[in-house]
Amino acid sequence: MRTGKLGIFGLMLVLVISVVGCSTSSSSDPDAIQIATGGTGGTYYPLGGGMAQIFEDELDLTATAQVTGASVENMQLVSKGEVQLAFTQNDIADYAVNGIVTFDQKVEGISGIAALYPEIIQLVVAADSDIQSIQDLKGKKVSVGAPGSGNEANSMQILEAAGLSYDDIDEQLKSYADSADSFKDGLIDAMFVTSGIPNSSVQDIAVSKGVRILSLDSDVISNLISNLKSKYPFFVDEIVPAGTYDGQDNDAATVAVLASLVASSELSEDFVYDLTKALFENLDTLTSKHAKGGEVKLEKALAGLTIPIHPGAQKYYDENSISK
Repeated sequence: MRTGKLGIFGLMLVLVISVVGCSTSSSSDPDAIQIATGGTGGTYYPLGGGMAQIFEDELDLTATAQVTGASVENMQLVSKGEVQLAFTQNDIADYAVNGIVTFDQKVEGISGIAALYPEIIQLVVAADSDIQSIQDLKGKKVSVGAPGSGNEANSMQILEAAGLSYDDIDEQLKSYADSADSFKDGLIDAMFVTSGIPNSSVQDIAVSKGVRILSLDSDVISNLISNLKSKYPFFVDEIVPAGTYDGQDNDAATVAVLASLVASSELSEDFVYDLTKALFENLDTLTSKHAKGGEVKLEKALAGLTIPIHPGAQKYYDENSISK
């Protein structure tokens, strides 16, 4: 009888150990995921569509790219469990997890997956505009991005570095697509765009009337990179090369942040490992959806990410000897 009891106890112990050993996966992992992107005129949306295709082709799940207000809204959507993955700027992700700048409190439940590509801040004016420097924006109608977006946050930061604010301009809170329509109709004089290049909305404007990407004054860039570095540590120097858009004849000196992919911390290690592996082993599919996909590199996946990395993504990076 004692032997029988011990045998039953041993069997139960094995079952408990088996359950604990499977804790990296979860029966609650979804069989359908939503990927929060941005507006249809930006870069996030087509890249989100490319990722959705990869996940559907490689994994046994349904994936959908969702149109959103981009970075800031996306952090809230992930935290609330309304989406499982989201695009965001690295600066906005940092603000969210620390509850600073555009967030009144810490946004919980967000983990990093990967840095993707530089998001270049482009100050766009018409090719024949009399606006020659950022100081010339005074009194002008300027689209600064959708309300509460990463684009708007960057617009305010650039203005601050130039000694300007909304008090000096007639700010217009518009998405990329709405900005493009207003630009073509002559309803705005300039627009800030934080995006990979070329941006489809700016291309649309350029084809119809030609554009210039305004170089930021050297003192503005220096102020951001040096004097405001402790406040905004995520900016890097960038150039928009001549010929990026019709009508742009010269290089434009500016700054950039990094586009990033984040996930819900509630997703299991195994699930996010599979997502990360599928993404980086099918980058050709991503590139076929948008040229920026060609800039996504495994060796740069952790560059500029200051938020905690999801254990599933970290496991994949450890296997491939990728570190910050």
